[in-house]
Amino acid sequence: MKVTETEAPKGGPDDRKTIVDVNWGDFRDHLATADQQGRRQWIYPRQPEGRYYTSRIYASWLLLALLFVGPFARVNGNPLLMINFPARRFSILGQIFWPHDMAMFAIALLIYFTAIMVFTAAFGRLWCGWVCPQTLLMEMVFRRIEYGVEGDAAAQRALNAAPWTGEKMARKAAKHALFFGLSFVIGNLLLSYIIGSDQLFQIIADGPLDHVEGLGAMLLFTGVFYAIFARFREQACTFICPYGRFQSTVVDENTMAVAYDYKRGEKRGPLSRGQREAGQGDCVDCHLCVAVCPTGIDIRNGTQMECVNCTACIDACDGVMDKIGRRRGLVRYASLNSIERGERFRLTPRLMGYAAVLCALASVLAVLVLTRSNVEATLLRAPGALFQELPDGSIENLYTIQLVNKTSRPMAVQLRLENAEGKLSVMGDPRLVVPKEDLASTSILIDMPARLLTGGKRKLEIGVYSNGHLLQTVQTTFVGPRRQPGGDTATP
Repeated sequence: MKVTETEAPKGGPDDRKTIVDVNWGDFRDHLATADQQGRRQWIYPRQPEGRYYTSRIYASWLLLALLFVGPFARVNGNPLLMINFPARRFSILGQIFWPHDMAMFAIALLIYFTAIMVFTAAFGRLWCGWVCPQTLLMEMVFRRIEYGVEGDAAAQRALNAAPWTGEKMARKAAKHALFFGLSFVIGNLLLSYIIGSDQLFQIIADGPLDHVEGLGAMLLFTGVFYAIFARFREQACTFICPYGRFQSTVVDENTMAVAYDYKRGEKRGPLSRGQREAGQGDCVDCHLCVAVCPTGIDIRNGTQMECVNCTACIDACDGVMDKIGRRRGLVRYASLNSIERGERFRLTPRLMGYAAVLCALASVLAVLVLTRSNVEATLLRAPGALFQELPDGSIENLYTIQLVNKTSRPMAVQLRLENAEGKLSVMGDPRLVVPKEDLASTSILIDMPARLLTGGKRKLEIGVYSNGHLLQTVQTTFVGPRRQPGGDTATP
């Protein structure tokens, strides 16, 4: 970004004011991590330090603890979080969900995307810098390992440029061994989210030769994670992740983001004997904001797709401001309107509309979860079975019922007719027990006096009970002979 200054004409409405003419340059035409020939330009970001970086460290400890504890912690005997697609079984906060709960998953997915829109419209790409697992693992785990083994940015750059010596080979081998081992741990962690920690421990106890194919797949995934964190790095955010491109459709001049106050900072220039020249702004052009950026951008060029709002540039700039005796906030969380017009953050009609939709979806999901039954019953007439007329004149129908137990304990279930006189019999063992986190299927017979049928059909309601408590009511149709004029009957 280039800034020039001109004086407004004397006597005009802009008398004694400076007109700031900003030329944003061509930085949007290329990526900071590639040259004009498309070759990779390696980034050596300096290790940040400051209040925001300290807060990010504490936040990352909490989030990484949740990430690593999720599949192993138990709530009501179930994993805190498990997404078992092969078994179509999901555990969220210890609550088991099944494919029958697809409506809740659809609502939850809508809430997820709506929340992204609300969050991005209000705070930009803050998710990426503070919560995204890719950023947490890269900046707070792998990058810190790299700082510990190879040193800060200058030491890393010097080490890579140095000839191969014993010390260099030892440092590189140690770093990449740690990277590969940690990638293997992450691969197994993600596997435990899918198959569950109990099954993962069983696979480990069996030994690698008993699961050669699984071990091969795990090594393949380990290689993928290793390549991402050891080589691909920030390009996962700038090339692969669509969020940076998505944000351009949501953010506006009221969105809070990491921003450079160009009205206060321009024009740039180093201090001359501790003094600033006439017309010089607060930016001393030290380039520390660029040196600490993990994606290699210059925040002074304005909002950019590659910026993940990690706040490293804020800490770097605040440190410089402290040293030269100027107030902090040259780079800060701010909206375009707050910089240009001094406006505070406000709720816009669009943001309120997004928030209203989010609240409505959250309310629907809350109702679905709170009214969710522990047992899901599906009752159907037996395929190909016709009604039977019994000697006492009653009619008999055969049904099949499938019961899904969503709890972590076996459940004894009783079935009752709710809205008609008749008899319900469970075929086989009359004690119907559904195993925990499993399903049970059986057949039932329902007998009903013919006089209760109207037009050869009747709607029935079957109550599903456990320990005397009604869990669910299912409906079905009972069929029988259709009476003809004169008292004769005909098969429907």
